[in-house]
Amino acid sequence: MFSKWWHYALALVVSLGVVGTALAGLAAALIYPNLPPLEALTDYKPKLPLRVYTADGALIGEFGEERRAFIAIDKVPAYMKQAIIAAEDERFYAHGGVDTLGILRAASANLLSGGVKEGASTITMQVARNFFLSNEKTLTRKLSEAMLAMKIEHNLSKDKILELYINQIYLGQRAYGFEAAARTYFGKPMQALSLAEFAMLAGLPKAPSRYNPVVNFPRAKARQEYVLKRMLTLKFIDQPTWQAAMAQKLVIRQAKQQTDVAADFAAEMVRQTLFEKYGESIYSSGYKAVTTLLRTQQAAANQAVWMGVADYDLRHGYRGPEKQIVLPGDKTAREAAIADALSELNTVSDMQPAVVISVSPKLIRAQLQDNSVVDITGNSLKWVANWAAGKKGRQLLPGAVVRVQATSAQAWRLTQLPEVEAALVAIDPKNGAITALVGGFDFNRNKFNHVTQAWRQPGSSFKPFVYSAALEKGFTPATMIDNAPITLAAEEAGGTVWEPKNYDGSTGGPVRLRSALTKSLNLVSVRILQGIGPYYARDYIRRFGFDPARHPPYLTMALGAGSVTPLQLAAAYGVFANGGFSVKPYLIEKVTDKEGRVLMQAAPQVVGSNAPRVIDPRNAWLMTNLLQDVTRYGTAARAGQLGRNDIAGKTGTTNDARDTWFAGYTPDLVAVAWMGYDQPRPLGRSETGAQSALPIWMSFMGRSLQGVPQKSWPMPSGILTLQIDPATGTRLAESAIGDVPDGMPGGEAKGMTEYFYQEFPPPEAPAADWGAEPAPAPADSLPGTPI
Repeated sequence: MFSKWWHYALALVVSLGVVGTALAGLAAALIYPNLPPLEALTDYKPKLPLRVYTADGALIGEFGEERRAFIAIDKVPAYMKQAIIAAEDERFYAHGGVDTLGILRAASANLLSGGVKEGASTITMQVARNFFLSNEKTLTRKLSEAMLAMKIEHNLSKDKILELYINQIYLGQRAYGFEAAARTYFGKPMQALSLAEFAMLAGLPKAPSRYNPVVNFPRAKARQEYVLKRMLTLKFIDQPTWQAAMAQKLVIRQAKQQTDVAADFAAEMVRQTLFEKYGESIYSSGYKAVTTLLRTQQAAANQAVWMGVADYDLRHGYRGPEKQIVLPGDKTAREAAIADALSELNTVSDMQPAVVISVSPKLIRAQLQDNSVVDITGNSLKWVANWAAGKKGRQLLPGAVVRVQATSAQAWRLTQLPEVEAALVAIDPKNGAITALVGGFDFNRNKFNHVTQAWRQPGSSFKPFVYSAALEKGFTPATMIDNAPITLAAEEAGGTVWEPKNYDGSTGGPVRLRSALTKSLNLVSVRILQGIGPYYARDYIRRFGFDPARHPPYLTMALGAGSVTPLQLAAAYGVFANGGFSVKPYLIEKVTDKEGRVLMQAAPQVVGSNAPRVIDPRNAWLMTNLLQDVTRYGTAARAGQLGRNDIAGKTGTTNDARDTWFAGYTPDLVAVAWMGYDQPRPLGRSETGAQSALPIWMSFMGRSLQGVPQKSWPMPSGILTLQIDPATGTRLAESAIGDVPDGMPGGEAKGMTEYFYQEFPPPEAPAADWGAEPAPAPADSLPGTPI
C-alpha cells in the first residue's frame, strides 16, 4: 500500500503522536482531578516576619525563618516587572501557563549544546512549583506542574499570578520575594531601586546561590548584564537607558548589615515581650513593632559605647593575638590556611579579623577576609610597640590572628576584642520613652543586657538621692557638715566596723553640702545619711523607683552600696530632670498586624498629665542646681567641653573601681553610662566614673544635642535666693550684702548666692563678724579629685 519507505516512517511518527497524545490525555485525566485546590493562591497568606522599627522608621530587627515583605502588584515599579519577564518568561502575557514555543526553543538549544542549557518553566509553572510541588526531577512532577499551571491560569489573572511570584520566590540570603530582596541586598524598598538594581534582582531566581551578589559579585554582575541586554532586545528600554544602567556602580549591602541602625538589645527586648503575649505566631504573622528609639540617638549611643570601650583598652595595653597559625611557604597552601583561620570569625563592631603576614617595629601587614592586605604604621603602632619589637617577652609573629580597625579611608590600627563591658541608656524624662539603648559592646558575643539585667553597685551616682532626702529633713545646700575621719560600728555598717574614706584620702573641717556633692566627699555623705537615718532614706528612695530590698538600711547606702540597673538609675534621675514626677520607662510604642490594625498601644505616664508627683518641685530644682555644679566645677567638670549650661549629673565609682558610672541629663534627655566586667573585678588604676563612663556619656550627648537649643529649669515658687558666707554657710547680714556675683561656690568676693526652701532659711551671721579676721580657706574650695 505504501510505495516508499518514508511512508512507513511518517506512519510511525503519526502513530507515535497519536499514542503520545492519548497517553498525555490519559495522564492529564488522571492527574488533573488530583491537583491541589488553589486556596493557597486565592487566599495568599505569606509567612511574614516580625519587624521592629525605631520611632522614626529605621529597621532595627527582624525575627522569622524567612525574610518577607509583601508588595501589591500595583505598587511594583514597571521596570521591576519588565526585568523579571525579560529574565524568566518573555511570553508571560501571551501563553496559557505552558509556553509551547518556549519548550521547543529550549529543547532545540539543549539538543544543539549537548546538555541542559535552557529551561522552559514559565512564571506560572514556577508559582505552581513553589506553592504546591517539590523540586524532584520526574516526569510525573513535570506533568503535574504543567497541569497545575494551566489550572492557575484558568482561575487567576496574569497580574495576580505575577504578584504571587514577586512575593513568593526565594532569592537568597533568607529573602523571599523581591521586596525583601531589595532591602536585603540594597538596604532600601523596591520603589527606591534603580534600573540596574532591578536587573540584579531579576537575575536571582534562576539560581539564587550562584548569582548571589554578596557571595559572588562578578557572577551576579554578569547575570545582571544579561538581564539588561534582554530588556533592550525586548524593547523595554532604549539604548541610552541600557548604557546608563550598565555603567552604574552597584553597592551591595553585606550580609551582616540587615538593619538600618544597630539596636539588637532593644529589638530582643521587643521580641521577648511579644513572644510572651502572642507566642510563635509573631514569627510568621507580619507584626510590626514601633519602638520609642530615635535613630540618631541610637547611632550616637552605639558609637559612644564602642569608642569608650576601645579607649579603655588603649589605656590598658594590648593583650596579644587571638590565636597563632602556621603560614606554609607554598602560596596556595598559605592562602588556604589564612582563609580557614578567618572563615569562622565575624566582624565585631568595626573590628575585622585578620592574619598578620609580616611584622617589623615600623610596619605590620595583615590580610583580611576578602584577601586584601592592610598596613599598620606610625602612631597606630604605639600601643603594640613592645609586641612588634619583641620586647618584654612579648612578640607578634606572622600567622597571628588579630583584629584591625579602619581609622580613615587609608589608615588602619591593630585592635582587640574587649573583655570589659559597657552600656548606655537614654530616656525622655517627660514620658519615660527610651530613646537609645545599648546593652553591651556586642550582642552577638554577649546577649546579656546590662541596661536591664545587670544589678550593680551605683557608687557615688546614688548620692543625689540621699541628698534629696536630706533636703526634706531640713538640710540645705549651705548646711555645714564635718569632713573629718569617722569610724562606724558594725551595726551601723552592716556587720563589720567601717572607716569610710574620701576617694583621694583627704579629710578636713566642715564643708557645705553643695560643695560636698560637687566634690563627691564620702565622709560628708555618710554623715548626712547618719543625720537623716538610713531607714528614712531607704523608704524615701521608693519615690524614685528603687527597690528598698536592694538597699540595706546601713550607712554604706550613702556611698551606693546597694544595687541598681542602668535603666532604673536613668528613670530615677528623670525625676530630677522633669521637676519631680515619676515616669515609667517604656520601649514599645505600638504593635500592628500586617493589615495595619493596632494590637498594642503604649499609654505612658506623661508629666503634666497623668504622671504622679513624687518629690517637691523645689527639691527637684535644688538637686538639679547642685548637680549642675558637679558638671561645672566638680568631678564631672570635663562635661563643660560640651559647651552647654543645661546639663547636670553625677559620677560614680565603686570600691576598687569595679563599676564606673555617669548619670546626667538636660531638661529633655536623661542618659546613664556604665562600665565594668561581667565577673566584677577592678577596672584598673585611675579608672573612675570621670575617666571611663563620663566620656561615653559626653560622646552620646554631644551628638544627640547637636543643634538642640539650650533650655533651663524654671525656679518653682517657695524658694529663697539669699547671699551666704561660703566659709560658714550663714546668711549675710543686710549691711554686708553688696554687688555679689553668682560665682563658683566658695569663690572670692563678699559672698555667694544660695537657694533655700522658704521654711528652711540659713542662720544669719552678724554683720560685724563678716571679715573681722581672715577665715581659713574652706576644705571644699580645694581642687577636687575626679571620682
